Amino acid sequence: MSNLGINFKNVDKTCVKRFYYIWYNPLIFVYMENVILFDDEQLRKNLLPFTYTRAIADIRIGITTIKEKWNLYYADINILTESYLQEKYGVFQQKENTLYINASFIPSDALVSEINSLKENELLTDNNIILAYKNNTSNKIAVQSHSSPLIISQKWDIFQQNEKVMTYDFEKLTKGRKSQVLSETNTLIGDTSKLFIEEGAYVEASVLNTNTGVIYIGKDAEVMEGSVIRGPLAMCEHAATKLCTKIYGATTLGPHVKVGGEVNNSVIFGYSNKGHDGFLGNSVLGEWCNLGADTNNSNLKNNYGEIKVWNYDSEKEENSGLQFCGLMMGDHSKSGINTMFNTGTVVGVCANVFGADFPAKHIPSYTWGGAESTEEFKLDKAYEVAERMMERRKIPLTDIDRKILKEVFNQTKKYRN
Repeated sequence: MSNLGINFKNVDKTCVKRFYYIWYNPLIFVYMENVILFDDEQLRKNLLPFTYTRAIADIRIGITTIKEKWNLYYADINILTESYLQEKYGVFQQKENTLYINASFIPSDALVSEINSLKENELLTDNNIILAYKNNTSNKIAVQSHSSPLIISQKWDIFQQNEKVMTYDFEKLTKGRKSQVLSETNTLIGDTSKLFIEEGAYVEASVLNTNTGVIYIGKDAEVMEGSVIRGPLAMCEHAATKLCTKIYGATTLGPHVKVGGEVNNSVIFGYSNKGHDGFLGNSVLGEWCNLGADTNNSNLKNNYGEIKVWNYDSEKEENSGLQFCGLMMGDHSKSGINTMFNTGTVVGVCANVFGADFPAKHIPSYTWGGAESTEEFKLDKAYEVAERMMERRKIPLTDIDRKILKEVFNQTKKYRN
């Protein structure tokens, strides 16, 4: 590393370590645009299991993904992530005048102004976390951000910060645009300026309350009859609420997500289903998940105490500082009917959970079973299930997807043993 001639001033060792991780990420650089969103090594670990199968920039919070938020400021963006994920996002070549931005930070006008004002020898930081810099050059001086940037540094931040991010996204996405008219069969409580309905959306015979937050209903989304919604809520393209769904507390339904029953302050990335009765609260679900009928999660301990959550870095449960925390479920995982999840349960990738009683609070990737017993969910079977579910949305399971799922299978084997 010494041959790089880097001499950071006023930057602690953790900050320097993160810079070297970016610099030495083992990629074959072929082509690069001028702006790169990079994964911070430690923050990526904190955001597992969601970052097992995606770059941090692909995490959905508010209405859009983090990358899509940065796209409002920079048209051409590349993503720099773990080597086994990189093929999914394309490989690229370093070139001059490149701007590097930590993907864990949520953009704002104030933050972007600070980034654009960076000089060649400056490194923008926030509490000793590298935020942004221009070009991989030596002798960088750390400059502290004063824009109070919002960072997604823990998996539970995705639901905890969802209201703040959604409100900001709503303002950005709807400014200067006209909403579709809300049908007279509905009851609207609150201000119409906080409601936006995209073209093709269906909303009938439901109750919508914008006094508690904004409501965004995306293109071709569907709010079935009898649904009761208290904002903030974001429904992305083709998302749907089933009959008589109850939603409250900043909730995001990603593209093609279907929900029923009761949902509170949860984020579902996309293509996942909670189509029946049951409670989901203070939770995050990845893509291609399915919760069986009457699946419920606890989000509050009986003694109202602090909730412990599995940490993939320390490989043990650690205090979260939260009184409310529900289910964290990675991509392609499923639950059977009447499944019960304890507070702060973390489910990995491609796990199938079923049976009576509460299963363990950490359910490893590629697990088949529940509280009574578990076995390994074989990789070829996982491919089959993923393929069948994705075919329903006319989306293929690509060779790249298979490589990623295989790598996750190998990385997480130690937990199943």
